[in-house]
Amino acid sequence: MSATATSSDMLNEIRDVNLSYLLLAQRLLREDKAMGMFRMGISEQLADVLSSLSLAQTVKLAASAQVLCRFRFDDHAILTSLADKGKPNTVTQAHSAIVMASQPVEQIG
Repeated sequence: MSATATSSDMLNEIRDVNLSYLLLAQRLLREDKAMGMFRMGISEQLADVLSSLSLAQTVKLAASAQVLCRFRFDDHAILTSLADKGKPNTVTQAHSAIVMASQPVEQIG
């Protein structure tokens, strides 16, 4: 497999991830805006923009060569909490939600 094919495959995968993320974000926000904002860690301003995108705009945005979603586990405590196999799943999820709720939301900027 050539480097070009690999690069093209990677760009296609990024596009697929972006489109899945954007469609999920829109669905979460349309079903329950406040919960969607919380689960995604985004501001109301960003939620409004995402919710208002047309399908054509969503597909165009997804075609970016950059991954649009952010890995939210920058904090060691969150990652450790989620990966802790010694605790029951409900305790782990509750602890992670508490820690993630204390993080600042993403802004448009």
